Amino acid sequence: METQYLRSFLLVIETGSLAEAARRINLTAAAVAQQMRTLEREFGTPLLARAGRTVAPTPAGHRLAATVPQLLRELAHAKTHVNAESLVGELTIGSINTALHSLLPDILARFVAQRPEVKVFLQSGTTRQLYEGVQEGALDAAVCLYPSFALSKAFDWSPLREESLLLLVPRHLADQDPLALLRSEPLIRYDRSLGGGQMVERYLRAAHITPRERFELSSLVAISMMVDRGLGVAVVPDTALNWPDGHNVVRLALPGQTESRRFGTLWLRSSPQLHLIRLLVDCAQGVVKERGGQRMAV
Repeated sequence: METQYLRSFLLVIETGSLAEAARRINLTAAAVAQQMRTLEREFGTPLLARAGRTVAPTPAGHRLAATVPQLLRELAHAKTHVNAESLVGELTIGSINTALHSLLPDILARFVAQRPEVKVFLQSGTTRQLYEGVQEGALDAAVCLYPSFALSKAFDWSPLREESLLLLVPRHLADQDPLALLRSEPLIRYDRSLGGGQMVERYLRAAHITPRERFELSSLVAISMMVDRGLGVAVVPDTALNWPDGHNVVRLALPGQTESRRFGTLWLRSSPQLHLIRLLVDCAQGVVKERGGQRMAV
């Protein structure tokens, strides 16, 4: 049985749509439908039923969905056990875009230097998507924000940074009051569907500021480039990105800034890849320590 078919099945149930599930894994809807038919033949029972324009699990589909995460974890454990003596392994890591553009390349360089025989797969996504990937066994670990909800005891978490908000402005505005700039200058807004963007929204509301919005996007790298081009100002988390200081962008502290987002590594305590995950965490902690000047999350 193809484990990818089982992952596709979970995604179909999550989205309620063959087409949306296919879009997320870069396949055609017909290919995903064929995967579902193959699963139904192997299990000998219908797993999905049409419900208007969507699909929903049958009673047998519900039972399979409850079983799949544990099945995927056990298969991963078996693979690791079989390959234990050869020291060959695989690690699937999820990451938010901020980490991909900042800490993760250095973390992976350190990890690969110590375990060059390990094959590493990377997937990007939001913190919610990565959390679900770890929970379902599709990801071994995730470098992400601490979820907005309490983690169950099945998960472990290693903090790396706390990131408060700051204001990015063009250099010629650096001597002006940050709050006055937020009221007068166009705002390049950090995507409100993300945890950092929601933190920005809460700060603006607490400061009773209704900004003049010009753009809204999810890439902090692109936001800093747009500020550099004089397109506006931006409230963003103080990430480990190499901001273009010394060019045309200046970082200003924000008055009354008390909230921060927690950034770290997430995994399941029962993961069969614990020995590799712990090495990854050690590498991450070492990179943050070497960079210096970073506030550790608690």
